[in-house]
Amino acid sequence: MKITLQFYTMLKDCLPKGAEGNKAEIEIEDGATIQNIIERQNMPQKMINMVMVSGTYVAPSDFTSHELKDGDTLSMWPPLAGG
Repeated sequence: MKITLQFYTMLKDCLPKGAEGNKAEIEIEDGATIQNIIERQNMPQKMINMVMVSGTYVAPSDFTSHELKDGDTLSMWPPLAGG
């Protein structure tokens, strides 16, 4: 099945080759979770501040249990700093 990754700011570096801007479409296996994608993309867990799946917030405690579905968009943001 296919999902879209949408990573912001420094997390864009974790997108696969061929990404356009901050988005990439990837093939994943049935039953893949958010944690599986974090590991697959070699993302530093401490740099992930907020995660949404198709516009719905997912808490860090649910990363290992939230299964992605065909057509989902997985969006991730790093911690933001203000001034």
